[in-house]
Amino acid sequence: MAAEPGSAKAGSGRTILASLAALGSILLAFTCCLPMFPFIFAAGAAGSSAFFTKARPFLMAASVLSIGFAFYQRRRAKQCQCKPSVLSTIVLWFSVVMVVTFFLFPQVIANLVANLLAR
Repeated sequence: MAAEPGSAKAGSGRTILASLAALGSILLAFTCCLPMFPFIFAAGAAGSSAFFTKARPFLMAASVLSIGFAFYQRRRAKQCQCKPSVLSTIVLWFSVVMVVTFFLFPQVIANLVANLLAR
C-alpha cells in the first residue's frame, strides 16, 4: 500500500507522530522540576517526580531521537517526490523549538510555569 508520488499524506503522519513524541517526552522529562496538577495529585507527584528525575536523561534522549526520526521521515518523503503537509512542517518546527528551549533553559521554564500557577 504505497503512497502515490506527490501525496501530502505519505510521510506527514509519521512526521507529526515523531514530533508529538518528542514534545511528549520532553514534557515528561521536566515534570521532575514542576509536577503537573500539584494540588490534585500531591501524593503521587512526589513519587512521579522522583521517577522522572531518574528517567530525565533517557526522556531527553528520546526527544532528540524523535526529532531526528521526524527529519528522516521528512527527507525520505521528499526523495519519493511527496510534498510534506503544512501541518507536519509546523508541528515539526514547533517541536524543535520546544525541545531546544526545554533542553537549554530548564530552570527558566520551570520558574515561568511556577509563576503562572501561583497567580
